[in-house]
Amino acid sequence: MNENITWFQDLFTQIYGYLSNPVLWVGIGVALVKIIVIMLAARIVVSIMEAAVNRIFQNREGSKIQFDQRRVETLRVLVNNVTRYTIYFLTILLVLKQLGFDLQPVLVSAGVLGLAVGFGAQSLVRDVITGFFIIFEDQFAVGDTVTINNLTGTVIEIGLRITKIKSWTGEVHIFPNGTINQVTNFSVQNSVAVVDISVAYEEDIDRVKAELKDILKSVKETDENIIGDPQVLGVQAFGPSEVTIRVTAETKPNQHHGVVRNLRQLIKTEFDKRGIEIPYPKTVMVNAPGATPANTQQAKT
Repeated sequence: MNENITWFQDLFTQIYGYLSNPVLWVGIGVALVKIIVIMLAARIVVSIMEAAVNRIFQNREGSKIQFDQRRVETLRVLVNNVTRYTIYFLTILLVLKQLGFDLQPVLVSAGVLGLAVGFGAQSLVRDVITGFFIIFEDQFAVGDTVTINNLTGTVIEIGLRITKIKSWTGEVHIFPNGTINQVTNFSVQNSVAVVDISVAYEEDIDRVKAELKDILKSVKETDENIIGDPQVLGVQAFGPSEVTIRVTAETKPNQHHGVVRNLRQLIKTEFDKRGIEIPYPKTVMVNAPGATPANTQQAKT
């Protein structure tokens, strides 16, 4: 019993002596201060590097050398991500050094672990390789409107591993680059706005086409998204109570939806002013000879 008490007393004396050593606490305090300084310095360096990268990739009006802004924005986001990850990785190594870890075995272990992960995480390798070719081939860029795997949205970020798009309702869809099988890019080539206008059979088609051409003359000047002159293609279809005339206009990439809405509003307003009737369902009362009001027939046109 006395031996156990003596052993606990010796253990307590050793622990107390170790914890009461001022050199220990001075060393811990110095290490903590260095870690805080390293983390603050890393944060400052990240902010400075991001500001520098943003300035380098800034679009300069009037510059003799002009680059595709879509690709510039994509490269800006990618360089910022790579820079941030590199600085944070170096920060972790410096913090481990302050905690007393020998970095050489850590780096060797990281190399062996990376080799093992390379064999095991083949999907990750595929994501990185696919992301590289997406950026290298300029398949799409930040700001483009695309459909990826049947989901449509605006690209907000492209990395070597993942791509993020935001739908018009606000959802953010994240795709590992290796899973991107099919992409439709709406922001590369000019779009075409197609507007079908219905008029009554009683209207003179030649007059309607002439009025449409007159209406569309001023559209290009008022809508900067329209490229070239809108075209009146002619009669597109016959309906039960209307004749459909098609109008087209070439627009800037992915701007055709807004142009279609503006054209419909303008044409409706001008048709009202010029007395051109847009058909709508009507009810015609037909009285047969000698029929009573109860036997009155109704016909819809």
